[in-house]
Amino acid sequence: MVNVRRMSRSFSIEVAKDYFNFASAHFLIFANGKREALHGHNYQVSVKLEGELDRAGVVLDFIAFKPMVKQICDSLDHRTLIQSESPILRVSRRANEIEVRYRRQKIILPRQDVILLPLVNTSTELLAEHVANQIRRGVKQKFHGTKIRSLEVGVEEARGQRGIFYGEF
Repeated sequence: MVNVRRMSRSFSIEVAKDYFNFASAHFLIFANGKREALHGHNYQVSVKLEGELDRAGVVLDFIAFKPMVKQICDSLDHRTLIQSESPILRVSRRANEIEVRYRRQKIILPRQDVILLPLVNTSTELLAEHVANQIRRGVKQKFHGTKIRSLEVGVEEARGQRGIFYGEF
């Protein structure tokens, strides 16, 4: 009798479509406390989900999953992303505008042009985590019974320059 060890198997899906993108303005506050100038990027998003196969032999249905990712990207598109949890910034919400104070500087933006993100900074790494949290919520609501173990989200701000979040599902 031959003893054949079976290799462990793991499965994942990855989606990285051209239309998983958003064009947004932002600025970072660096570790030394300095603020970079307000500027924009054409961000690209990729998503990888690892988990168990269902009875049909798939981790998750691509066709049903892709619109969710696109909707998340669309929600960030053509907006200024402001980190509302930054300990260095003071953010004031008014009826028609958002005021952001950094030291003695004041930035006033139309409210409809701003998305306040519950982040300490708008780095690609933290944007990737934000997108991952949105995906996690959406998958749990829409795809009952899936057995996803982990997810990885990449947010690329320029070709070859991406922040990646990896976490448990």
